[in-house]
Formats: sequence, structure tokens, C-alpha cells
Amino acid sequence: MVLGRVRKEWKAEYFQKVERILTTYDKVLICDADNVTSKQFQQIRVGLRGQGEILMGKNTMMKRAMRGLFDERPELEKLMNLIKLNVGLVCFNGDMKEVRDLVMTFKVPAAARTGSVAPVDVVVPPQICALGPEKTSFFQALSVPTKITRGNIEITAPVSLISVGERVGESAAALLNMLKIMPFTYGLDVINCYDAGSVYSPEILDITEDDIKARFMGAVSNVASVSLAIGYPTAASAPHSIANAFKNIQAVAAATDITFKEVEKLKEYLANPEAFAVGAP
Repeated sequence: MVLGRVRKEWKAEYFQKVERILTTYDKVLICDADNVTSKQFQQIRVGLRGQGEILMGKNTMMKRAMRGLFDERPELEKLMNLIKLNVGLVCFNGDMKEVRDLVMTFKVPAAARTGSVAPVDVVVPPQICALGPEKTSFFQALSVPTKITRGNIEITAPVSLISVGERVGESAAALLNMLKIMPFTYGLDVINCYDAGSVYSPEILDITEDDIKARFMGAVSNVASVSLAIGYPTAASAPHSIANAFKNIQAVAAATDITFKEVEKLKEYLANPEAFAVGAP
């Protein structure tokens, strides 16, 4: 009875916490929380102090709490649908990119543990190892090309040891440990962004104003090219059409007695090119 009452009170407090956080903050980073230590969570919470909060819990509990808010906040259904596997929610109201970058600063290097899934490709670079010739057979078993240099094993070429998505084998983990290589970094990985009902990929945060300007100018150039090719005037092609028309007028004026202010210099040059020649040194 006591345990049941305590659990019921804990659930009620958790639902109140979810309601408070989701009614206080409009922006959420949905993060993969695999391999994140309690110490890292504490550091992130301290780093977010005054800006936001981290919401963790069983997925079923978070979803149930969110459903209770649908009448007032129906857009939260989009957020609820993103809660899958082991995720944490970083909730805030500030700049999305700044908070994402802050969260990423708490990633830490980690060794490759046997049985863990590689989040990145692991390539062992050429190097002289602080290992004697007696370890040569171990390297050969992993198809790592080596030679002996001054009594130490030297890896002579880059070796692709583990591919992303593969489980780390015992031998590969042992080799990386011997070489003191920590190939992975663990921390909260942002997998989706939620902004007051809008959901988008975190890659969007890396698009700069220069990127947008370059894409826009490229599109304007394409429109101008098509417009000029088919003879259909548009705002994008008008400057080019005017410039081409002026070149044609210049050509007509140069070949006739027609003159006007904009072609006077051109006609002077055609009539007396020697006057414009630069004197030889």
C-alpha cells in the first residue's frame, strides 16, 4: 500500500513537471541519450541553467503526460511522435543554434567497448607503436600491415578497422586500447528540432545567411537564363535584356552617323584610336 501510494505521488509530480516544462518552453531539442553518463547530464543541466531544462523519463510516461495537454496544446502531438528509443528533451526558449552548440560542447572522448555499436568509421592511421615485435602476430590477425622499425612495430598504411553501424569486436577493441586510441565521442546527439509546432532536421541550423543568399542568386540566374532563352521577359532577365539592347544600339551608332552622349567616347575611340594608345615605356 505504501509503495503504491508513493509511486502514485511520484507519477503525479512527474506529470506536473512535464506540464510545467512544456508550457514554459516552446523549443525542444530531441536528443539521442545513448551512452550519456549521469555526470554529463549534470554538466549539461548546469550549462543550461537560466536558459532551459532537460526532460527525461520513460517514453510511455512522457507521452501520457503530453496527451493530457493536447486540448490546450494540440501541436504537442508532433513532439510526442518523435519520442522513440532512448531520447532526452532539451527544452528552452532561446536561440535554437546557440543551445544546440552548447549541448554539443559536453561530448567526451570514449574508448571502443566490445559489443558497442560504432557511431563512426574507425580508421587506424600509420604510426610507430610503443609495442615490441612479439605483438606482430596480433596485428597480422587483424590484417594490419606492419614492419619493425628500431625495435618497435610500425603500422605502414591506414587501416579501416570498424565501419559505422558495426559492433566492435573483441580484437578491434583490444587493438585500439593498446594504441591508446579513443575513436568515439559520446554525448547528447540532436536528432530533431521542435519549434512551437514545427519540426525540422538539426542540419537546418547550420545553414547561414550566405548559404541562403547563394542559393537565391543561383535560382535568379537560372530564371534569367531560361527567360532569355525563350524570349519571355521577367524581372530577373530584364537587366540582361536592357544590357544586350544597349550593346546593339552601340553597334548601330558605331556603324552610322547616329550619336548620343553614351556613345560619344566610343565613336571618338573608333575615329582616332591613336589618341587613346598608352605610350610605350
